[in-house]
Amino acid sequence: MSLVLCTAPDMRYRTNTVGDKERGVRILITEDDTALAEALQFSLAQAGYAVDWVANGTAADEALKEAIFGLLILDLGLPKLDGFEVLRRLRRRNASIPVLILSGREKPEEKVLGLDLGADDYLVKPFSLNEFQARVRALLRRGPGGVSPVTSYGELDFDTVGRTAAISGKTVQMSLHEIGVLEILLQRFGRVVSKEQLVEQLYSYDKEVSHNAIEVYVHRLRRKISGAGITVRTLYGRGYLLDYISH
Repeated sequence: MSLVLCTAPDMRYRTNTVGDKERGVRILITEDDTALAEALQFSLAQAGYAVDWVANGTAADEALKEAIFGLLILDLGLPKLDGFEVLRRLRRRNASIPVLILSGREKPEEKVLGLDLGADDYLVKPFSLNEFQARVRALLRRGPGGVSPVTSYGELDFDTVGRTAAISGKTVQMSLHEIGVLEILLQRFGRVVSKEQLVEQLYSYDKEVSHNAIEVYVHRLRRKISGAGITVRTLYGRGYLLDYISH
């Protein structure tokens, strides 16, 4: 099967076609080729995985600090920070997440460098989707037990795979944008997130999202998570911070 590029309008929908150990795994794709990234997203989502995508090395490095992923698909030719450096920083943090490098670089010395830096597998472009998915399954089978898909702060539980929130065991109904804001703030719990960062990361949900819209989403989110023991603080001129409520 040759690699066919497809657009995935919603990367979140999944079917239960993976094994028990792999089900519920969240995968991060780092790839600056939009068409290829969308094809990989679609293929993995169809196979039953939750998938996130970033297009540059700096964003990948930041996302990987949160340790919510069970597998990293890593391109080497990334802007801002190349794939080798992303991998170097990941392993310096002693992260054991499996890494599959996808690259057009075929020189043996580059493969050796990638593997020596801590990659688990190296697949040269172009490749077939069948081979790609087989390598993903193999890495997940032999990889570490993985990270729990549920993040908890106070009484709030957030399922990072299903992207649902619950307070004291009761599901909280939220819009896609509200969930997106909550997810971003949870990933940076206790740290300031600017409006610009929220706008940039919510762009994939709505290309028309604005600073005023962010204020509305945060206001609604703050109300919906009241009673969870955490709140969204507004730091004027800086952004927002998700933190515990002081007593």
